[in-house]
Amino acid sequence: MSNQKNTINRFTIKMQKKLLILFMFILAAFAGLSVQLFLINRDNGEDYKKQVLSQQEYDSTTIPFKRGTIMDSNGTVLAVSNKVYNVILDANLLMKDEKNLEPTLSALKKIFSIDTNTVRSYIAEHPNSAYYVMAKRVEYEKKVAFEELQKDPEKGKNIKGVWFEDEYRREYPNGSLACDVIGFTTSDNVGTYGLEEYYNDILCGTNGREYGYLNDDSTLERTTIPARDGYNIQTTIDANIQAIVEKYLKEFNEEYKDGVRPGNGAEGLGCIIMEVNTGNVLAMADYPNYNLNDTRNKQNLIGMPLLDEKGVKVKPAENVTMEALNAMNDEQMYQHLNALWKNHCIVDSYEPGSVSKPFTVAAAIESGSIRGDETYLCEGKLHVGDHDIKCHQTFGDGRISVQEGIERSCNVVLMEVAFALGKERFVDYQHLFGFGLKTNIDLAGEARTDSMVFNKTNIGPTDLATNSFGQSFNVTMIQMITGFCSLINGGYYYEPHVVSRITTADGATIENVEPRVLKQTVSNSTSDTIKEFCNTVVTGEHGTGHTARPAGYIIGGKTGTAETLPRGNREYVVSFLGYAPADEPQIAIYVVVDRPNVPQQDDAKYATRIVRKILTEVLPYLNIFMTEELSDKEREELEQLQIQIRTPEGVKEQELDEEGNPIDPEDTEEDTEAGEGQEEPEGEEEDTVDREVWKDFPIDPATGYRVDPATGNFYDPDLGTLIGGGSLMEEPTEGTEGAGEGTEPEGGNEPAGTSPDATE
Repeated sequence: MSNQKNTINRFTIKMQKKLLILFMFILAAFAGLSVQLFLINRDNGEDYKKQVLSQQEYDSTTIPFKRGTIMDSNGTVLAVSNKVYNVILDANLLMKDEKNLEPTLSALKKIFSIDTNTVRSYIAEHPNSAYYVMAKRVEYEKKVAFEELQKDPEKGKNIKGVWFEDEYRREYPNGSLACDVIGFTTSDNVGTYGLEEYYNDILCGTNGREYGYLNDDSTLERTTIPARDGYNIQTTIDANIQAIVEKYLKEFNEEYKDGVRPGNGAEGLGCIIMEVNTGNVLAMADYPNYNLNDTRNKQNLIGMPLLDEKGVKVKPAENVTMEALNAMNDEQMYQHLNALWKNHCIVDSYEPGSVSKPFTVAAAIESGSIRGDETYLCEGKLHVGDHDIKCHQTFGDGRISVQEGIERSCNVVLMEVAFALGKERFVDYQHLFGFGLKTNIDLAGEARTDSMVFNKTNIGPTDLATNSFGQSFNVTMIQMITGFCSLINGGYYYEPHVVSRITTADGATIENVEPRVLKQTVSNSTSDTIKEFCNTVVTGEHGTGHTARPAGYIIGGKTGTAETLPRGNREYVVSFLGYAPADEPQIAIYVVVDRPNVPQQDDAKYATRIVRKILTEVLPYLNIFMTEELSDKEREELEQLQIQIRTPEGVKEQELDEEGNPIDPEDTEEDTEAGEGQEEPEGEEEDTVDREVWKDFPIDPATGYRVDPATGNFYDPDLGTLIGGGSLMEEPTEGTEGAGEGTEPEGGNEPAGTSPDATE
């Protein structure tokens, strides 16, 4: 008892105080350490975390976004991104057991045709590599085949170190369709040209990322930040109308290529179709085109103008041949490919010629400079300054009205109108109509031509005279058709656009692009007058645009013939700028043929005939019905056209029956004889037309029946049986004159030349 007491007594109060102090010190040290750890974690925690993770088998994988889809106005896919896969090798994982090497290499060669020697060499040089791309953009089917092989209990147990990285490949299901409008993407998913470039930020999304620790089987729970896919865009382009336009541009080229010189049917060929009252572009194309899935195919360059190292056409003019292609270096090849990829409807500028005459007259009427009912004397030329500027009629048109001046395309009348207008107001109205300015169409690469039009300080009398009928200044196709729509729709200048809607990947609408009126160019009364004048170009006795009229329709418009520089070279740009129907225009169409490959180029028929063919198909498609009688010739032409339209591509003419239907090659004479005497199937009616034909007929909104645009006959929309006919038109009477080619005066009557002493 005493010993215990002595022990306690030895643990003195002084010692207790020291122990307390020591405890407090240790406690303070722990507190300080905690604070320090907190500060380190706060300020440098992420860095230390990365250092730790870097010492582990930690995987970080990019999850690519899907680029947005581009569709036409009806939802037809024009551009889409489809998932493909990169084959990745983890050499470190593969070589953890050498018995994995041969089975894995064998599987890679069998499924993906990967060279085993190349993989062996890489593994030998980089044994610790965890990321090596062995094959890019393999199809889903091959990926599945490899994974199935891995799952095989015998063959797949030693297939290790291979995994797949997701990627997207841009594809264009319709090949070359609307290539100049759509554009394409580079290998790094960046848009080039067209909609792909203009809406690149919209179409692009944001990559995601996947993190996780990899064990020997490359599997473990992962942390995923999902990718955000790009937005989709729906365009105003109608794929069916676009296809019609491209078909006839190609047909023109095939008809006239290698004409008077080796090369394409024209140095340039373009067409735009636009809604008059919205600015919606329904179709836009030029020729030659190219396959969006094979943009660098050199074959597309053959026949194009040959360019120098600066991308300028060589003089004297030459065309690209196979020999020239083989001799090109990389820079020269790029110059020519760039020329192919450009959208010439918005990039190239040219002198418009007589299609600008309605603008001059509209400006003069709207400003009050003329009433529109004036007459002028044309004696074949007009002396301006020191020059005699000629009209296409050597001996003149005599005294004619302003309307007849448009109908006959008289230069003298237009010069007189321009002088009444005055140079200052002329320049003001050119600016108002958009000449020299960008239209701000939502396509990449639109040219501005402000340096190619006159201003108030540098325009002289001769310049005013030649400008009045479309010479000595430059425009683009999109400028011309946009301004022209305002002339015929009451004066409303709509901003042209190609995209109508932007949506998310799941279909939610982000933005609806509504028609946008930027300004009013002319009054409604002036617009009506211009339409009246332009109608006579197609229907008038002396009109220059008769061959533009499709059978069964009345349209309006203006022909154009402009001599290119240098003057006197007998090379021309011919065109037609028109609208349909004539009374209430719904669409405008503009076709430009730059230097057709023919002996005599100054003939607007090379443009008008293209217009006629395009509208013959487009107008019924748009449910714009015929209003005019058809001649026997026109009816026959339309029947042949219907046969062509419904004939599958690749079917030869001699393989069709009398009704234009493909003949079954197995339907032999023996088969026919064997079928003689057989009864016709019950319920089959004689008045039933071929199903593939009547299904394509437009529906009459008043009756609900399908109507044959060629005959006016009505058919049951479900059965195809004949209901009746003649409601939309009367039967043509004998002697009714058609509008076939060669029956009316053509654009060749328009004058040649653009110099002050010899110009249109």
